[in-house]
Amino acid sequence: MIVSWELNKSVLRGEASAFSLELPPYRPPRIWQTLYTSLIDRTIFVLCRAIIFAIPAGIVIWLVANIHIGELSLAEHFIQWSDPFAIIFGLNGVILLAYIIAIPANETVIPIILMLNVLSTKLTGGAGDGGMFELDSAGDTSNVLHAGGWTLLTAVNLMFFSSLHNPCSTTIYTIFKETKSSKWTLVSTFLPVVMGLII
Repeated sequence: MIVSWELNKSVLRGEASAFSLELPPYRPPRIWQTLYTSLIDRTIFVLCRAIIFAIPAGIVIWLVANIHIGELSLAEHFIQWSDPFAIIFGLNGVILLAYIIAIPANETVIPIILMLNVLSTKLTGGAGDGGMFELDSAGDTSNVLHAGGWTLLTAVNLMFFSSLHNPCSTTIYTIFKETKSSKWTLVSTFLPVVMGLII
């Protein structure tokens, strides 16, 4: 609310905005048609999103974890480079890299954090060095996070940052389609990041 108020008093001063919502015609419910349409629409939407966004993200995850410069992978180089900066904000390099990689689908942040922790700490499991393995309990997950240097403060800071961080690529694309403005797309993308880091 504070950000909206500030934008209205500064950058958006004097710009009129309107919101109109057209209500569909009232009809008796058609349960089977609604279920069919919803299932097909959702399935197609999820598959399209997987093809457009998730597959490239998976490729990026694999590449940063498997391309090595010297003894370390690209992911480990980034983690070591960004750790001093990230620690200022109560996070770490693993978390920053996970958020960058997860822009196509923000719901993958925590699995990516776990995979990067396994990679950067050289934990071994079912898939071998640096590979993800089955975590049977919250205690196992906790062990992976503690091995990555996590504390209670890291978890709290991650929760705050997660509630404010940048939107996923689908949302960014929708903002651009709706506003047709690179400027407002960039503001909508980076303003939450800055707010998340400050908080």
